[in-house]
Amino acid sequence: MTENDTRGRPAPSTGPGAEPGHTSRTGTRSNLTTARSSTRLRGGDGPRALRATGAVDALALVVMLGAAVVGFGPAWGSTAYLVPALGGLVLGLGVAWLGAWRRWGTVTVTAVAMVTYLVLGGPFALPGTTLAGVLPTVDTLRGLLLGAITGWKEIVTSVPPLQSFPELAVVPFLLLFLSALVAGTLAWRVRAGQWALLPVVVAFAGVILLGTLVPASPLVQGLVLVVVGLLWGSWRATEARLGERQVLTAASVVATRRLRWHRARGGAAMLALGAVAAVLLVPVVTPDTERMVLREQIVPPLDLHEYVSPLVSFRKYAKEMTDDELFTVDGLPAGARVRLATLDTYNGVVYDVSSGAGSGVFTRAGDQIATVAQGSPTDLTVTIGDYRGVWLPDVGALAGIRYTGERGEALSTTTYYNSETGTGVVTAGLRPGDTFRLDAIVAPTPSVEDLESSHVLDAKLPAPRNVPDSVGGKAAQFMAEETDPLVQLKNLETGLEASGIFSSGLETQLPSRPGHSAERIDTLLAADEMIGDDEQFAVALALMAQSAGIPARVVMGFYPDPEAWEAGTPFVATGADVHAWVEVPFAGYGWVPIDAIPEEDNKIEPEPKSDQVPKPPVLEDPEPPEEPADAEAGTVDDEEKEDDAESNAFDWGRAALVAVAVTVPLLVLALPLLLVLLLKSRRRKRRRSADRPVDRISGGWREVLDAATDLGAPVPAGATRRESAGTLAEAFPVAAAPTVTLARSADATVFGTGDPSPQQVDAFWSEVDSVLVGMRSTRPRGQRVRAAVSLRSLRGARPAWVPSWVPALRRPARPSARTVTRPPTGSGPKPGES
Repeated sequence: MTENDTRGRPAPSTGPGAEPGHTSRTGTRSNLTTARSSTRLRGGDGPRALRATGAVDALALVVMLGAAVVGFGPAWGSTAYLVPALGGLVLGLGVAWLGAWRRWGTVTVTAVAMVTYLVLGGPFALPGTTLAGVLPTVDTLRGLLLGAITGWKEIVTSVPPLQSFPELAVVPFLLLFLSALVAGTLAWRVRAGQWALLPVVVAFAGVILLGTLVPASPLVQGLVLVVVGLLWGSWRATEARLGERQVLTAASVVATRRLRWHRARGGAAMLALGAVAAVLLVPVVTPDTERMVLREQIVPPLDLHEYVSPLVSFRKYAKEMTDDELFTVDGLPAGARVRLATLDTYNGVVYDVSSGAGSGVFTRAGDQIATVAQGSPTDLTVTIGDYRGVWLPDVGALAGIRYTGERGEALSTTTYYNSETGTGVVTAGLRPGDTFRLDAIVAPTPSVEDLESSHVLDAKLPAPRNVPDSVGGKAAQFMAEETDPLVQLKNLETGLEASGIFSSGLETQLPSRPGHSAERIDTLLAADEMIGDDEQFAVALALMAQSAGIPARVVMGFYPDPEAWEAGTPFVATGADVHAWVEVPFAGYGWVPIDAIPEEDNKIEPEPKSDQVPKPPVLEDPEPPEEPADAEAGTVDDEEKEDDAESNAFDWGRAALVAVAVTVPLLVLALPLLLVLLLKSRRRKRRRSADRPVDRISGGWREVLDAATDLGAPVPAGATRRESAGTLAEAFPVAAAPTVTLARSADATVFGTGDPSPQQVDAFWSEVDSVLVGMRSTRPRGQRVRAAVSLRSLRGARPAWVPSWVPALRRPARPSARTVTRPPTGSGPKPGES
């Protein structure tokens, strides 16, 4: 502080023997103390959290963070997110308020926050895992710990609405809890309280990134953040500037209140005008672009390469499982097809499922799935029989899936769905006895007349690779000179149906090789008689269509024979019902199925046996070995043996996951403490190795003062070293004599002639260490630990590595009464100087 009064004139002298125009240090402190006590406003005593201004801070934070909470609405699909989000907001502010009221240190606030999260997080975020909806259980603690680590990934890789995944409520609870805790701590414990807006902005950004492309109320949210944030921030900034003044008279208090009112009223008017202008001008001057959300940028960690394309098992179903009841679909509409997988990428070996650009992404699916598909809502029930695999039998576009069997919980957490292709994957695998219900949107198949009045759309699909040359030649032959994509597609379909011979290699049919590799398709198209089944003809049609620039993809699935199945009865899918077809996008209808199965007249019947001339035994050519994927299911015995072996082995993966879930939060929470210790160590080293030897002596004394501040016995600002030593002697009686001796030694060295030698500096710092040991020995162990990580001694000054535009945490550095300009050699301090 300066020694002048508020008018800039020297304060009157109060000390005896003082020179005119000067004042003693003791008299100045007395005058300032008296002025402060006489002008202090009512309610100004005690922590800010207990004052009326603290209530204003709380109201502003609740309004701004409450506006951020609304952003979770579109992603959740209901109001179920409000309980965990608002609960985290209230608990975070509550912990911050307690810390400000009781003046807890960083360690205590962190510990209380962790206990609050684990004890009270269950009733708000995971009530289904608690006892009586209140008491946490082991499942509650595990869900809170794992949710704090993996919940951020799962919330952006799950299909909205997220109300289907109750465990994801940990994310809004934790986000608002941490934001409110940091914002409240800054607002109630830091002079420049406007820095509390930073965690509020982080909360807004987090809600946007974790949301969907469809915003909640962006205009209202933005206006609340801007208007309330600017008004409250400017009010706190004005309050901080007024707090730096030394003396406030009664008149200045009244003038200050009027100034605040005029500024608030003028600021509100300007913000209102700005809001109206923003509403009118923003849609005009900004482009119509989608917001950036993480769920549209992050590809879920589902590695499709682990799962073999179901099309390689087509011949196994058609030839070996013709009578096996694979699954039963109850409620299948007439003309609908059961999709097993949509295949859109070809590499010359297999037609496979992909994800990414043009193919959609696989995200976790629950009992509600957001969809824009048009059609009739249909409720289906699927019961798995002899089918085994990861590919989910579904119909149309799914709006939800609910498992009802014994493995329902395990299957619901491992189901992924691609809304673009209509393909579902169950990573846990479907087994006999599994049941689930599908909420499907089924659109009627357009007729030929409907397609003729439409046109083929352009769609981005992965380009096929290693396609044989015969595909382009055969396509040109079938399409002739036609240029209309619809006519070209019709000619390709007709050409394959008319010139192909249907055969799945059964005993009653001609020999037919399985597979759809480039060599198999080249053999099919180059032969005079094209012999194959749905597998080969669907792949050939898709490749020929793509060679002509028509987007096409292959679908494998099941549908009943309309002549043998009656609509309204359950559809029991067997291997004889397996099919493959092509899908092409049409305007107004989406992806439409196109069949390329040879006509019934082209199917070869076996020749009748002759009883007159017996045939000699003929060695039939052995069929080529099945693709490796045909044995993907393996035998039941082998699977049971593997399951038994895995169950008996120690689950190292789960153990590692639990270890990470426990250690990572502890490390994250310990990081601020380690940073404080590092700053203090660096500060001591900088003082110990200062360029000037006299600064090393001053730095040693400041090390003692900072240690006293951390131990809860701060020295008044502006006191001399000897005055400070007297204060420390009262607070630390054991170290009284060494402290006074150290202060006298520091004064003698600082005000003496010449620079101290390195030996004197080392001896002085040895005395400093002895004094520090004595001071700390007077305090309990717990207080010594808290002092080691306390921020009290770091609040007054800005570290050297911090940019100059960053303000100090609480107040400017105390006036340095211990660092003075050395007088010329041979002259001592003037009377009255220290």
